[in-house]
This record gives sequence, C-alpha cells and structure tokens, in this order.
Amino acid sequence: MSTLRERQLNALKQMLNLNQPLTKAVATEPTWKVLIYDRVGQDIISPLISIKELRELGVTLHVQLHSDRDPIPEVPAVYFCSPSEENLGRICQDLDNGIYDQYHLNFISPITRQKLEDLAASAIQSNAALSIHKVYDQYLNYICLEDDLFIMKHQQSDPLSYYAINKGDTKDSEMEAKHSKILALLLGYGNVPIIRCSKANAAEMVAKKLDKKLRENLWDARNNLFHGNTGQTGSFSFTRPMLILLDRNIDMATPLHHTWTYQALAHDVLDLSLNRAVVPESSVSAIPGQLPKTRICDLDSKDPLWSEHKGSPFPTVAEAIQEDLDKYRSSEAEVKKLKSSMGLDADSDLALSLVSDNTQRLTSAVNSLPQLMKKKRLIDMHTTIATDADSDLALSLVSDNTQRLTSAVNSLPQLMEKKRLIDMHTTIATAILNAIKSRRLDSFFELEEKIMSKSSGVENKAVMDLISDVSAGTAEDKMRLFIIYYLCTPQITDDEYKKFEAALLAANCDIQPMSYMKRWKLNTLFSSGGGNYIEYHNLLDFAKQQATSGTPRKLIYGATTLPNASQFLKQLSLLGEEIQT
Repeated sequence: MSTLRERQLNALKQMLNLNQPLTKAVATEPTWKVLIYDRVGQDIISPLISIKELRELGVTLHVQLHSDRDPIPEVPAVYFCSPSEENLGRICQDLDNGIYDQYHLNFISPITRQKLEDLAASAIQSNAALSIHKVYDQYLNYICLEDDLFIMKHQQSDPLSYYAINKGDTKDSEMEAKHSKILALLLGYGNVPIIRCSKANAAEMVAKKLDKKLRENLWDARNNLFHGNTGQTGSFSFTRPMLILLDRNIDMATPLHHTWTYQALAHDVLDLSLNRAVVPESSVSAIPGQLPKTRICDLDSKDPLWSEHKGSPFPTVAEAIQEDLDKYRSSEAEVKKLKSSMGLDADSDLALSLVSDNTQRLTSAVNSLPQLMKKKRLIDMHTTIATDADSDLALSLVSDNTQRLTSAVNSLPQLMEKKRLIDMHTTIATAILNAIKSRRLDSFFELEEKIMSKSSGVENKAVMDLISDVSAGTAEDKMRLFIIYYLCTPQITDDEYKKFEAALLAANCDIQPMSYMKRWKLNTLFSSGGGNYIEYHNLLDFAKQQATSGTPRKLIYGATTLPNASQFLKQLSLLGEEIQT
C-alpha cells in the first residue's frame, strides 16, 4: 500500500506531466514547461520535489504567481494555486496580456462554479479561451512532511492556529476550512473513513461537518469525488480506515515539553519547518548590527541517517554520526593505501585526501583525475612492451591497482555526498548541543519527564530551584516548565502559586499564558490546535509495538499546523491577554 507522501508526490508529478499518466518515455524526454505557483502551492511542493527533480520533470522555470514575469511563447504554463479572488484576478491578467500560449490551470482546492464562470468570461473577453487547455481541481490542499505526517498549512496559517481557534470570535468559515482540507486528504487516499472524535469540543464540530460533507458527496452519484479518485493514481477501495479527530486541549503539556529526540529537538531549538532547518553558524555576528550567519540544511527521507535516527535520542544520533565518520575515514585510508602502491606524488596525495574537513579538497580530487588517468595511460603503455618475468609481475600489479583506482574514481561522487551529509549533521548536532549546554535543556527534560509520567512525586522545590537558577534556560524555558507542572499537579495552593508567580516575574517571564491556563483548567473549551513531533514519534513507537505483537497498523499523524514550543507559548500569551482585556 502506497504512503500518503507517495500518493501526493505521484499526483504532483502527473500534474507536471500536463495531467497525463507518467511513462518511461516521459521520464527520459519530458515536455518542457513553466511552473507558476502561489505560496500555498510552493509549500506543498517544497518538501516533496527538489529543484533538481523539477528540472528532471521538465520544469525549466518556476516562479511565484504574483511576481513580475516576462512572456514565454510556445511553452506550456502549469499553474498550481488556490482559487482565491486575488489569484484568479492575476490569472485573468496573464490571459489578457497573453504571457503564455498554453495554460494548464490546477487548483489546489475546488473552484466554485461562479468563479469558474467568471474565469471563462474573462478568457473569452481576452480572446484567450482556446489557450486554456485544461482546468483541474487537484484536491491537494495539505502539506505532506513525511510518509505518515501531514499538516494543513504553513505560510499564512494564522487562521488555523491554536490562538485563532480558541479566541472569542472564531468564525464558522475557519471550521469550514479545516474539514475541507481533511476531505482533500481523504480523496487522496480514495477511502471513506469511519470517523471518531472527542466529545463536546471543536473536534466534534469538525467531525459533524465532515460527516455531512461525505454523505452529501456519496449520495450524489453523478459527482461522487471518490469514484475514479479524482484522476490520481489509485482506485476506490472498500477498506475503510478510521479517522480520529482530537482536540488539542486534551493534552496541553506535550506541545510545551522539552524533548530529547533528534527531529523534535531540531524543531524546538532550530527553525525547522517544511523539512528545512536554519542553523546558526556562530552565536555572534562578525559585523556589529548584523544578524549571525546561518546555514540552510535540507532534511529528507533520502538521507539514511535522518531516516533512521530522526526519532532517536540525541546521544544515539551523536554516536551514529561518529560511526558514519569512521566509515568515511576507512574509505580515505583505502585511497591512501592505493596512492602509496601506485607511487603517486604529493600533489595527487593532496587531491585524494577525502577525509579533510575542507570540501574544496574533494573538488581538487575530482579536478586531478585527468592527471591520474594520463599517468595510468603511460603505465599501460610501458607495461605492454614488457616481456620478461619481472615485467609480467609488474603488469599484474599495475592491472590490479588500475582496477582499484577506477573503483576509487567511480566512488568519488558517493563519497562526496556522504561527506556532505556528515558535515550537515555535524553542524546541526553541534548547534543543538550548544543550545543544550547553554540552556541546560537536559535538566528541563528530566524534570518534566518526571512530572508528566507521575511515576514519582516531584516536589515543588525542584521546580522552584530550576526557575530561580539564573544559569538555567531562558524565560520561555522556565514558563514552559511551570505550565507543565501546573497542569500535571492535582492541586496548587494560592500561596504556592503566588511564590511561583513571583519567581517567574523575577526571571523576566511573560505570565500572560497563565490567565488562559487557569481558565482552561477549570472549564472544557470548544477548541482545537496544532501538533508536534513528540506526539508524532510516540505514534510511530506505538505502531512498532503493535507490529511486534502481531497486530500491524498503518497510522498517519496530522495537524492543523506544527508550531514549536516557543510559537505555541506565544499563542497562549495572546489568549491570556485577550481574557484580561
């Protein structure tokens, strides 16, 4: 059974093939085209298809819909965007200006009949109706980050944030947006689910609206979206999955928890979004007044270390990086041994030194290949004229070394890629380790684990000591710790709370979130909110346990958004501020 990520990727590739089935011929000789997307479309494509892969799919140019664009004749233009009024207005402007000869319009979510008629009228008025070759509703209105992880939106996701859903004036249109995005996900799978939800909250509201939408669709045999699976790869299945809708408020501690696994730490400590981490190269800027330099690190399933250890504890990740480095050094030693047996000079030695931390030396190794091949040709020429027994022995040695040299040369691209990944993970791990040391995140993690597991009583003195320690954590770290303690402790007296409040204020903490947390602890709210990597990896661990016990289950984790703890804490602060005003 294909994964959610594979299904969305196949749908995107078919769209880029002008909505024609993919074949081997297409893979070798794709149709060249231009890709135009809005920010939503960019977020959907970005975690799945790299720039290199876009080129392989025939995309010569990819640009934002609302950017300044020059006319490009005789090349199909593939649009991938939401059917918003603003986007449709720009498409009509493109038609009027005749920027492209062929328009293939792909809407991320369904376009209404009225908007479609307005678009057709504009095309006729611009005398461009024949230039529009196809119009598709793609039902791809979700962002797939992993095989079994998705979110609803990334950029401009404020309407789906925890704050937006829990504030006093939440609109029905925001709930409508949620269930329409879940419907798009279900259409991607081609299955009608059994819906389960928590009661008396926003999750139940979304479930009822989604149930109504599904029933209306199934009753309409003529326009049933599940039959034919909207033109995407796959077919309708009667195997019904279970869709479980949960309210964020059933567990408010986990989004604030200091974690210890690689992916979740990168999300918490670094700016990890859409599988891309922004890593500071140094804590201080070289030029006063400027921000420190950062490095962009792309993390995906093609990276073996990331795939295997993204859910591993951080110390295990450090060991895995060291193991990869040792294997790499072993390859370098083999190349050095080969150099010695071939009698290469010092320049060649420098060119073939693959373990150096300087990537330029790898480039130098590649550039020196013509010299090495010339030396090989000369050796071959001299060995052909050798006739005595000693020459036969030399010929055998040279032939063996030549094969080894050829093998080493052929393995250079793989070694360079391995070196790049080792450097990248070393950079990420070093940045995370620096944050752990400077903020004493291990102390916060251990104390919060004890509080949340409730395996042993945690005295408020341990919490107070860590909050009061000026060398431990940031103000946000301390606020997160106290909220977790407040939620997981059955009863805190008024005197105890006042002492904690004074300590938090002394540590420069924003205590606005507590105005909201007090209200939440006393009442059940009609709300829902974002997800986090901690819950995602807990779900993966549960699936592994089920498989080990002989009950394999395919589980997918999804959320409206994926805020890290700092972003979630800011939303709680906004809610607390709203209550006080």
